[in-house]
Amino acid sequence: MKTYKLQDWLPTTKKEVEARGWDYLDVIIFSGDAYVDHPSFGAAVIGRVLEAEGLRVAIVPQPDWRGDYRDFKKLGAPRLFFGVSPGAMDSMINHYTANKRLRSDDAYTPDRRPGMRPDYPSIVYTKILKELYPEVPVVLGGIEASLRRLTHYDYWQDRLRPGILVDSPADLLIYGMGEKPITELVRRLQSGESFRSIRDIPQTAYLTGKIEPAADDILLFSHEECLRDKLKQAKNFRHIEEESNKLHAQRILQRCGERTIVVNPPYPPMTEAEIDASFDLPYTRLPHPKYKGKVIPAYEMIKHSVNIHRGCFGGCAFCTISAHQGKFIASRSKASILREVRAITELPDFKGYLSDLGGPSANMYRMKGKNPEICARCKKPSCISPVICKNLNADHAPLLELYREVDRLPEVKKSFIGSGVRYDLLLHHYEEEPLNRAAREYTEELIARHVSGRLKVAPEHTEDEVLRQMRKPSFKLFEQFKRLFDRVNRQHGLNQQLIPYFISSHPGCTEADMAELAVKTKDLHFHLEQVQDFTPTPMTLATEMYYTGYHPYTLERVYTARTKEQKLAQRQFFFWYKPEFRQQIAKALKRLGRQDLADKLFRRR
Repeated sequence: MKTYKLQDWLPTTKKEVEARGWDYLDVIIFSGDAYVDHPSFGAAVIGRVLEAEGLRVAIVPQPDWRGDYRDFKKLGAPRLFFGVSPGAMDSMINHYTANKRLRSDDAYTPDRRPGMRPDYPSIVYTKILKELYPEVPVVLGGIEASLRRLTHYDYWQDRLRPGILVDSPADLLIYGMGEKPITELVRRLQSGESFRSIRDIPQTAYLTGKIEPAADDILLFSHEECLRDKLKQAKNFRHIEEESNKLHAQRILQRCGERTIVVNPPYPPMTEAEIDASFDLPYTRLPHPKYKGKVIPAYEMIKHSVNIHRGCFGGCAFCTISAHQGKFIASRSKASILREVRAITELPDFKGYLSDLGGPSANMYRMKGKNPEICARCKKPSCISPVICKNLNADHAPLLELYREVDRLPEVKKSFIGSGVRYDLLLHHYEEEPLNRAAREYTEELIARHVSGRLKVAPEHTEDEVLRQMRKPSFKLFEQFKRLFDRVNRQHGLNQQLIPYFISSHPGCTEADMAELAVKTKDLHFHLEQVQDFTPTPMTLATEMYYTGYHPYTLERVYTARTKEQKLAQRQFFFWYKPEFRQQIAKALKRLGRQDLADKLFRRR
C-alpha cells in the first residue's frame, strides 16, 4: 500500500506553497469542485499537465466568492496566467433539477454541502480575478464554458444567452479536453510570445473586435439575429455540431454587437501516446488531505473505476459528449490501463472489485473507421444513427482482450462495467464474420462476468418517431437484447437485472407516446426507476429543438412539451403502476381517445 505526504498534491494554500520552497507561482487554477487529484477531475488534470511542463502550479478549490475575496488574494498573482475551471458539471445542472428547483446537495463538494460555488462560476470567478488583477490573463476551461462558447439557450433563465466570453472577461477559452491547447499555450508563452498575440491555437476561442471572415471561415448568424429569429439559431446549430465532429474543421465566427467570438477548430483526436501521457501523470488518485474525514460523493463513485477511452460516436440528440470530446475515439494503451488498475489495487479501501472499466460508452474502445479517408470527409455527428456506418470497424476483440488481462491480475477479484453499453453495436450484423463473432463473445462475457447485479442500458424511449428525434435505435433492439440477457442469465444460473433508462418530454414526444411507452414496458414486466424528464443543456440538438421549435437539419417543426403541466403529464406515465397516478392517467387517456391503452395498462390479470 502506497503512502503519500502533503507535497504529493499540488499546493492549495500559501503555507503549502512555501513548504515547497517556492517564492512565486506560474499558474493558479480556481476550481468550482473540491480538489481530488484524479484523472476524472479536470482541474487536477490540467494542474498535472502544467506541472509536467515544469511549471509551479497551485489549485484553489471552491473559493469563497462573497465578502472580501480573500481566497482569490491569498496566493497573489501568477507569473503566466490564472486558470478557471468551473467544475466537472455545468453549474446550473449541478444546482437545479429539471423542474428548476434548487438542489439540496452537491456531489462534488465534501459531505455534499450545497452553496459552495455560485451559479456560472465561469463568469463569477473571472470577474473577481479581473477586478483584483486586471493585467493578469485568465484562461477559462471546463464543460460549462466549453458548451457555452457560442450563442446558446439557457433553460434556467429561459433565454438565449451570448457566447460566455461576452459575459466572462476571460482572455482565452479552451473548449473540449484541454491538455493539448494548454500545453501549446504554455510552450509559446515560455518562448517569449505575449499572451494577447496568441490567437491561433486549435480548440480555443477568444473575443475580439469586428473582423472580416477568411475564405474558409464559417460566419454564423449574429447573436442579435438569433434573438430575433429562432430559425437562424437552429441553422447555426447545424454548423456548430458538424464542426465539432469533423477531423478537419473550419474556424467559426459569430458577431455579438460590435465584437466577434472566434472559435478555432479542434485538435485532431489524441493519439494513444498523448492520452497515455495524460493518464500516466503522477496523480495520487485521492482527495486532498484537507478533506480528511469528509466524503466527496463524486469521488466515491469513480475511485475504483478506470476510464479507458474518450469520445463517443453515438451522437445522441440530448447528449453533450460529442460537443465536448468529439465523436472520434481516443483509446488508451492496454499497458497504461493496467498501470492504473494496479494503482487502484494499492488504495487502502480496495477490496478486489473494479466498479467500471468504461468510457462515455462502455463498448467503443479502439473503434474507428476502416478507411481514414472516408472519416476525413465525413461531417455526420453520429456513426451509428440512423444506421451503423459501413466504414465503422466495430471490433469488440480488443475490449475482450483488455477485460481478460485485467481479470488475470491477482489483486482483482472482479471487474464490472458500470458505463452504459451500446447494445446496437452488439446486435448489428456486420459484413465481416470476425466482427460478428467478437460481438457475440463480448456480449456473453459482459453478461456472465462483468455485471454487478444490474446492467445499465439506455433505450430512452419505445416509439420510433421519438427515437428518430433522439438519434437512438429501434426499441425492437432493446427487446432483442433483453431476450439475450435473460438467456445468458439462465445458462449461467444468474439472477441479474437489466436496468433501462428512459426520458420523458424529449422534443418530438407526446402524451400518447408516453402512454405507449408505459404499455410496452409493462408488457416486459418493468417497473421503471431510472427515468428523467428531459433537461435542455447548452449545445445539444435536443435543446435547439426545444428552444427553436425546429429540427436544425431538416428545419421541420418539432412539438415539445414546454410547460410544467405538459411535462408532468408525460412523466406520470413512468409510474402507471402507482395507485396515486391511476386516476389522472385514466383521465388523460380518455381525453386522448386512447381507451385501448387504458385497458392494457389497468386490466386485471
